[in-house]
Amino acid sequence: MIHIVLYEPEIPQNTGNISRTCAVTGCHLHLIEPLGFDLSEKSIRRAGLDYWQYLSVTTYPNWDDFKKKNRGVFYYCSTKGQKCHSDVLYPQNQDLYFVFGKESHGLPEPLLKENYDHCIRIPMRGFVRSLNLSNSVAIVVYEALRQLGYPELTEHGELTGRTD
Repeated sequence: MIHIVLYEPEIPQNTGNISRTCAVTGCHLHLIEPLGFDLSEKSIRRAGLDYWQYLSVTTYPNWDDFKKKNRGVFYYCSTKGQKCHSDVLYPQNQDLYFVFGKESHGLPEPLLKENYDHCIRIPMRGFVRSLNLSNSVAIVVYEALRQLGYPELTEHGELTGRTD
C-alpha cells in the first residue's frame, strides 16, 4: 500500500486536494500534528468534495508517535533530495511511505540528513522555489502507481450512453 504522510501541513485546501488524490488512488493519508487548520474546516471538506467516505486517514500528535506505529519503506520528498522520484525503483509488496513537509519550510533538516539516501525530488527549474504541495503529492503517487502497475485502479474509462 502507498501511504502519504503530511508533516505539519499548514494549508487546508492543499490537504483537501491531497485527500481527494488519496481517495481516488487508495492511498492511506497520515497527518502529523500540529496542523495549521482544524479538520472540520469547510475549506478542507470542500477541496475533498464528496470523497471523504472513501478516504483512509490517521492523525498523530507528533513524528515520534507516527514512526512508532508505522513500518515500511520511507521516502522523504524534498527539493533538497538528490534522487529523482522517477529514477527510484519502488519495491513491490511493501508499504511505501512518501513523507512531505509543511508548505512554508518543507521537512526538518535533521530528518532529511538522517534519511538522505531515501530523499527524493521532482525535477524543476533551480531558481523556482517549489511546486504546490498537492501537485507534488500527485506526481509522486502516480509515478509509484505506474511502477507498481496501477494496482486496483481502473485502467480504462467508460462513456455513458455509448451506442457501439
